[in-house]
Amino acid sequence: MLDFWQWGFSKILTNNLRGIFAEFLIGTALGCLNQLRVEWDAFDLVYKGMKIEVKSSAYIQAWHKEKYSNISFSIGAKKEYDYETNKYSPTVKRNADIYMSFVY
Repeated sequence: MLDFWQWGFSKILTNNLRGIFAEFLIGTALGCLNQLRVEWDAFDLVYKGMKIEVKSSAYIQAWHKEKYSNISFSIGAKKEYDYETNKYSPTVKRNADIYMSFVY
């Protein structure tokens, strides 16, 4: 398992791993990693019944850039995807109670 992780997932500056790592750090700090992570879920963690959406970004990217990236996050309302029905909800809303940002 360690060889697999080192080979494929040790570069946490990539967009997808950076977000997962931020979710893991916040979930560990809050002690709420008791459920498996669901990719593309409407929120990332549940803490004391509250849904948490973790946003992450970095000034320095895994690919070459001439300047630092601009940091911005969107927490606007959107449709929730239901994995049991494979459909989006008809209503647009904020799907988390708490939004946390993590900047590298």
